[in-house]
Amino acid sequence: MTSTNNFDVVVFGGGSAGYACALRASQLGQSVALIEKDKLGGTCLHRGCIPTKALLHAAEIADHTRDSAHYGVKADFVGIDMTGVNSYKDGIVNKTFRGLSGLIKSRGITIVEGDGKLVAANAVEVNGVRYEGRNVVLATGSTPRSLPGLNIDGKRIITSEHALHLQQVPQSVVVLGGGVIGVEFASVWRSFGAEVTIVEALPRLVPTEDTESSKRLERAFRKRGIKFHTGVRFSGVTETEGGVQVSLEDGKTIDAELLMVAVGRGSVSEGLGYEQAGIAMERGSVVVNEYCQTNVPGVYAIGDLIPTLQLAHVGFQEGILVAEHIAGQEVKPIDYKGVPRVTYSDPEIASVGLTTEQAKEQGYEVKEAMYDLAGNPKSSILNTSGVVKVITAQDGPVLGIHMVGARVGELIGEAQLIYNWEAFPSDVAPLIHAHPSQNEALGEAHLALAGKPLHVHG
Repeated sequence: MTSTNNFDVVVFGGGSAGYACALRASQLGQSVALIEKDKLGGTCLHRGCIPTKALLHAAEIADHTRDSAHYGVKADFVGIDMTGVNSYKDGIVNKTFRGLSGLIKSRGITIVEGDGKLVAANAVEVNGVRYEGRNVVLATGSTPRSLPGLNIDGKRIITSEHALHLQQVPQSVVVLGGGVIGVEFASVWRSFGAEVTIVEALPRLVPTEDTESSKRLERAFRKRGIKFHTGVRFSGVTETEGGVQVSLEDGKTIDAELLMVAVGRGSVSEGLGYEQAGIAMERGSVVVNEYCQTNVPGVYAIGDLIPTLQLAHVGFQEGILVAEHIAGQEVKPIDYKGVPRVTYSDPEIASVGLTTEQAKEQGYEVKEAMYDLAGNPKSSILNTSGVVKVITAQDGPVLGIHMVGARVGELIGEAQLIYNWEAFPSDVAPLIHAHPSQNEALGEAHLALAGKPLHVHG
């Protein structure tokens, strides 16, 4: 016989979106059950954001070691110890996991471990136990996508999740997909010494970013020896004695030890009872309104399960929004254009707001300033190149900020404030930016748009 437990909020999924919702709901006095079949923290903590950024930092150390003579430091690069790299990576993940688990338990949240299924609009069942809530929040996340006829075996044909557990550096890799995940892993493997080729069906790498950012990344990747084919589709793969042979629709073939499939992530929704409960779906994702409410009263959906930006910090904010909406607080819908976006390759790409193309499509008369990091002393110290591009409406506010270069992800905080507060260049120009810092580049671009360029030639 099924037993029943009652709560104010039942959260189905313990990733960034789900646990944020649970924490905020508990903070607001709600009784909360948090259901997770794997480990709290979800994809971001265990198979995404955190472990990949640890790999990227190890890659940065490898590059700095190779280039140490440039800085007058004597060092020899011997090679990559993947056992050591994985130990470092896993240590970061485990430490963060312990801290998160302790935090959630300290808030009096009931943690339920096991596979769940939505069995009614107000109930999720786990291991024969029914957890009912006045509100149910669906947060079951996403999983790597593949292509029809492509057999991912976890050995020669892998996803990013398999890539996190490799015990040795592959000699050569084909990365299928030139989006964020694809270029980040390409960057890591090149730094580790692998030959890397990216295949992207769209005309440029990181195709959702501003065209200038794509051009700068492509230029940097060419300089690093990362090969790429854009505007051409993958047509097939066959196993060879040494690995795989990847075929493209233009007739080219590429031989490599591994093929990593990075063609995006799809929502985890199949077999979980969503459609049976009457929840509106679209291509596997749950359809929601601006407050993350589904068409079924009392049921919300957040994170990678819904067709918004698949970013951990987006899911986190959606979780907070839902918890506050359930508690009856006045909440403001998320402006997804105002979400900071960072690709942690070398060089990094950071952006917020509209691209030039999007701004023009929306009818804006656009004004732009591009400040080359070649004129920024801190960037010279870091031996990086790149650009800060600011887009404004003519005689209007900042519409978008796009940056390329080492560590520009750390500049996105000020950039998102400028965009989200609808600042004009003249509002930003008088602000004092520390010297020497890369942050000055952001100030210089706004000075130029405000009609008083300083360290700008021409």
